[in-house]
Order: sequence, then C-alpha cells, then structure tokens
Amino acid sequence: MAWTTTLVILAAAAAAPGPTAASWRDAPALAALFAPAGPRAPAYRASVSPLDLDAVLRALADDPALVRAPGAWEPRALPPTDAFGLAGRYDRLRVARLYGSRQPRVARGARLADDGALETWTLISPYPDATLRRLEPGTLLLVLRRR
Repeated sequence: MAWTTTLVILAAAAAAPGPTAASWRDAPALAALFAPAGPRAPAYRASVSPLDLDAVLRALADDPALVRAPGAWEPRALPPTDAFGLAGRYDRLRVARLYGSRQPRVARGARLADDGALETWTLISPYPDATLRRLEPGTLLLVLRRR
C-alpha cells in the first residue's frame, strides 16, 4: 500500500468517531481497560493497527491536523505504567509481567479534528491483547477527545 493511501486512510479514520478504515479497527475492550471509568470514559476511544509504530508515524508525517509541539510524536521506550497511565482499570502487575524486560514504544501528540475539537493521541507498540495474555505486534491508538 502506498504511503499516500495509508495517510488518507489514517486521516479519514481520525475524523470519524472511531477508526473504521482497513488499517485500523475499533478496540472497545482495550478502551475499557486503559481509559478511566466513570463520566470521562466516553471521551476515550481505542483502535488498533497491524502497522508498527514507525510505519504509523511515517503515515502521519504529512497530516496537517497534527499539532507539532517540541517532543510530540517522537517515539520513546517507556515502562508500561508510564505508557498506559494509572487511570485505567487494567492489572498493572500483569501488564508489567507481560512486557518483562521489554518496554513498549510510545509516541504522543495532539491533533485537531475536523470539527475543531482537540484530540490527545497516544500510540503504543507492541500492545497487550484484551486478555492481557500476549503482546500484539501492531500499534494501539488511544484517543482522548476534548470538546
């Protein structure tokens, strides 16, 4: 697939309520694990892609809606609790054991949606499956939408 096609798919997916293009699929079970519970939960969504983090970042490189702040969109290896945060209902010890001595690669940044809403994006690769039993080789996208 050409990078321009991937970029178009990613841009269309980001504008929709949840990524529905071929390279992204909704992952509500992962949103339920890693997003906070309660009244803030509907502001979050999760999607997964079979592409690794570097391929996703290359596809996003020309997206004019990305907010280009210093340090944004730069991949970093982080401990799992830093990657996934502390607000979700996931089992932190199980996720730490799942990664073992490895660390997930994480890129964060903001994006302006077509309607002007600010979205905070967290990209994580590899990512745990919903059972927290294995790591998937693609990329998890966690989005917090602020109105």
